[in-house]
Amino acid sequence: MTTQSQVSVQPKPTSPKVIPNVGGLPIIGNTLEMAKDPAAFFVRCYRDYGPVYRVNVFGQKRIVIAGPEAGKFMNSKAARLGLRSKEFWQDFVDHHGASKTLTGIDGEQHQKMRAIMRDGFSRGAMAGRYHELTDIIDISLERDWNDGEVPVVEAFQYMIVQLLGEVMTGNAPLEYVRDIRVNILYILNVLVTKQWPGFMIHMPEFKRASARVDELGQQMVDEFFTHAEAGTLPKNLLGDVMRGHLDDPDLIQKRDLKLVLTGPYVAGLDTVANSLAAAVYGILKTPGVLEKVQAEADALFAKDIVTERDVLGLNYIQNCLKEAMRLWPIAVAQMRTTNHDLEFEGFVVPKDETIFIGTSVPHFMEEYFPDPMKFDPDRADRREHLQPGAYAPFGRGTHSCLGQSLAEVLMGICIARLFHRLNISLESTEYVLKTKTAPTPGPAMSFKIKVDGERNPATSLRAEILGEAA
Repeated sequence: MTTQSQVSVQPKPTSPKVIPNVGGLPIIGNTLEMAKDPAAFFVRCYRDYGPVYRVNVFGQKRIVIAGPEAGKFMNSKAARLGLRSKEFWQDFVDHHGASKTLTGIDGEQHQKMRAIMRDGFSRGAMAGRYHELTDIIDISLERDWNDGEVPVVEAFQYMIVQLLGEVMTGNAPLEYVRDIRVNILYILNVLVTKQWPGFMIHMPEFKRASARVDELGQQMVDEFFTHAEAGTLPKNLLGDVMRGHLDDPDLIQKRDLKLVLTGPYVAGLDTVANSLAAAVYGILKTPGVLEKVQAEADALFAKDIVTERDVLGLNYIQNCLKEAMRLWPIAVAQMRTTNHDLEFEGFVVPKDETIFIGTSVPHFMEEYFPDPMKFDPDRADRREHLQPGAYAPFGRGTHSCLGQSLAEVLMGICIARLFHRLNISLESTEYVLKTKTAPTPGPAMSFKIKVDGERNPATSLRAEILGEAA
């Protein structure tokens, strides 16, 4: 039933503005420019056309709302009631034979699922475990960061899967990392953003990877049903999901479990690895930054016990991460469908219209971040990223990243341990970061650094006693 609040969110303007069309090439329109650098494309269009414009991508016309106006709008009641996510994720859900996924539902169901997963995706899930995290990072450094050239994104992918696996299940499925990576690549490009033609879902490479990820999911489902029967479900994200299924099997259906239980790997593998790799490049490339990062990391690991407060207190390292996520944002744009005719900045976006929301546009605007292409960790101290609508590394609105506080501490301790333990440098002082746009934007897989021995040996921390004064 339609409620009064749903139909009276925002009155239509009496004379709505005409949505401009972005000029482009015959037939393919703006496809090439957007595929090359979507962040730069959205910024250029915002400058030329304003906060609302229509693009032609992959043969389809799409409306874009962008800029700080869009960032502020996404946190409003009008956006919450006026936008939905289902269409963008439906092919992904159908492919897995599931009923739903967190990213593709809205309203009460979405809030219920977020509530079930909130604790497991929070930094509180790491409480008392920072000694374990550093041990896991050390194992990863010994395995994948040997003297010589190291492919940074791939090395971080293995580190992240090991951290998430050990913390969530006590088992790190490292043998599935490549399969997860290939699966993400095809799923996002064919089924979600539809940048690749549909027939590619039948490519042998994807079919093999998809079968392997499905195998991993089934193993996890079987393991957690065994825990449930024995009354030994752990108090972590995956245990909470299984309890949610047992308590409300209509909300989290049995056919959804493989998708939900493997979700943290899919969500974290590419995104967190990309952000960490970008931070490493910014730290090594920018004069004067490396020394400050090393000093802060060394001070952290001079302690016997490391706590959440200590990791959040890595002010300079956290500033480096904020700056990396500003310059190389994972969420360049969000994708939604309108529930009704939606008024925005004097324009009317029609009902059931597929739209892009360019919330990263202000990241590259001089008005918000002076000299915006400069990697400058001191911006956070100047509070530039706190300007309304200016900074959205985790998306905005009801679907903003549920794991952002967890990512904050995981990325902080990873960067600190890496720069405390190893001597690393760029292959050349002249190197300029190459980037990719698929499956998610970030440093290219070809990005490598040089490792030249240890700065400090791997010494284990003592376990924190929860409740102990920091």
